[in-house]
Amino acid sequence: MRAKIGLLCVGAVLVFVFSQLAAAQSLPANLHIIVPESSVEHLEDIGIRAHTNINLVLDDNIQIGDNGAPIAENPASLACIYHLVKQTKGCPKTSKVLPAGGSNAIALVDAYDNPDAANDIATFASAYGFGTPNFTKVKVGNPSANSGWALEESLDIEYSFGMAPKAQIYLVEANSNSFSDLFTAEQKASSLVQAAGGGEASNSWCSGDFNGETAYDKYFQAKGLVYFASAGDSGGQVCYPSASPYVVSAGGTTIDRNADGFFTGESAWSDAGGGPSQYESRPSYQNIIKKIVGTHRGTPDFSSEASNVSYVVIYSGYGCGGWCGVGGTSVSSPSLAGIVNSAGKFFDSTDKELTAIYKELQDKKEYHAWFRDITQGAECAIGWDFCSGVGSDLTYHGK
Repeated sequence: MRAKIGLLCVGAVLVFVFSQLAAAQSLPANLHIIVPESSVEHLEDIGIRAHTNINLVLDDNIQIGDNGAPIAENPASLACIYHLVKQTKGCPKTSKVLPAGGSNAIALVDAYDNPDAANDIATFASAYGFGTPNFTKVKVGNPSANSGWALEESLDIEYSFGMAPKAQIYLVEANSNSFSDLFTAEQKASSLVQAAGGGEASNSWCSGDFNGETAYDKYFQAKGLVYFASAGDSGGQVCYPSASPYVVSAGGTTIDRNADGFFTGESAWSDAGGGPSQYESRPSYQNIIKKIVGTHRGTPDFSSEASNVSYVVIYSGYGCGGWCGVGGTSVSSPSLAGIVNSAGKFFDSTDKELTAIYKELQDKKEYHAWFRDITQGAECAIGWDFCSGVGSDLTYHGK
């Protein structure tokens, strides 16, 4: 049963409406998950409207760091875990070494408006010791404010920036979460990235896999871009545009830590989406795994932190009232877009990016040096699988 929780902030004239849903993953007693209404998929919306893939995480045991932010996974801890910076022993959540790369542009495509977006990313950057973000918000139409999508937008801009702080970050806001409006915004995002010399576009939203989705694949084929999309938060199920062969499908993992807070490994997140699309044919870059995926496109391609247990911290004034923890594969898409941006190869299509990634499966030495094979979790296997694709990131090589 779904229980509604409504929070009214009269002074700011903001209304936050959330849905409390039972999570498939077993949670520690100190964690409580709030699923915003924007992340609830309604059957009648499939193929018509998109939903976010983000959860608000409330932690009874949360501690506040010296920077004023909750102590949780953040750009520095993830950069350590994914070997993007000089290693700190145990890669604690209090790691200090920040990513320093990035160039050209990353566009985040979202619906509705986050009126506090510029302040959110500036506050986040200042707390962690980054320089001033190169950030621009672009509205396509006249979108109204929406707290669930604002939460999503804060996450998207902060973790793409956090992984690629020198890149130009665009937040492109669609007029609504309808496919028509979102794909209009996608076109605008593509043109902005092209004008900046190339880069990435990230989409943390999706809809269930549906008949007719191939007609929308054209929106992810602009030259000079690599597109990313969240694999979804319905464990073992497929969503679109993650299923498109023209996007990098971003899956989700759990960061595992010991009692001392040190990183011990990474496992599959049981709630992350993944599987074979019913409607998209297998692309040529997946021929190497055709015995697993058959004749259809398999998701995800590769993965990163997304679990509600090993949640990340964001700042979202309109979305959650300030600092908060979030989980969901909405974390994966912008994070991986930022990592690939900082890798600096700038392939001019997703097909070329994924051809390079899947090629690494052929050389076991390179594969294990450049990707962490996720084998812990239900139905996970050695090498590529529907749990995490080729696995998670290790260094900037091979991307």
